[in-house]
Amino acid sequence: MTTLDILPEVTCPPTDLWSDEPPLESDLHLQQIIILLSCLELLWQEKNDYYASGNLTIYYNEEQLKKRDFCGPDFFVVLDTEKRPRKSWVVWGEQGKYPNVIVEILSDSTANIDRTKKKILYQNTFRTPNYFWFDPNTLELQGFTILEGQYQAISANDRGYLWSEQLGLYLGIFERKLRYFTADGQLVPTPQEAELQQRQAKEQILLEKEQILLEKEQERQAKEQAILEKEQALLEKEQERQAKERLAAKLRELGINPQTI
Repeated sequence: MTTLDILPEVTCPPTDLWSDEPPLESDLHLQQIIILLSCLELLWQEKNDYYASGNLTIYYNEEQLKKRDFCGPDFFVVLDTEKRPRKSWVVWGEQGKYPNVIVEILSDSTANIDRTKKKILYQNTFRTPNYFWFDPNTLELQGFTILEGQYQAISANDRGYLWSEQLGLYLGIFERKLRYFTADGQLVPTPQEAELQQRQAKEQILLEKEQILLEKEQERQAKEQAILEKEQALLEKEQERQAKERLAAKLRELGINPQTI
């Protein structure tokens, strides 16, 4: 009997697992997740080395599978990974990668868990560098970053925004929604806002072109008017000259020298 014959059979846990998350609490939660996801996808449309999703189960150990103790953040981002569709995030099938950023949308039924149990899980097990929670009703916003193994609160800037060094973006509140802001404080637009901005920019360009054409037309008309005025002045001078000649001719007919008058 060889050594290989006595080795125990190793069974690897599955990696192709469906998400098993409960329905979202409200339309506010759905809208907020869509905003976070769509804004990031638009901003990072040239990037293919990240994965972002919402209300998707994260499977992180086999014991969790047995107990059906699932954990799906409302929104999370994993960096330095392949951007492709997934049924769920299975850590052992993703080279052991956990989310770099997690955002929980608080509700009456989940707020206590998000502030305690999940915070501990994200700190001690996931080791997620940036954790945020946001209450769409009260507008409470908190953020944490790991320092020496412990979550430390992120201090807000003078606008109330919280910096995520993982995303290279601020998170802050705009029109009662959690939004991204660039390092210089510019709002990251939603696809709808970006489309509106592009349309307005095109309309502005058309208006500016029309204004330029109008100014050129006015300049052309002004030149034509100047030419007409010069021609009118020459005509009046010619008419004046002809009138003087007619008068001089009449005086000569009467035997009067016009130059003596």
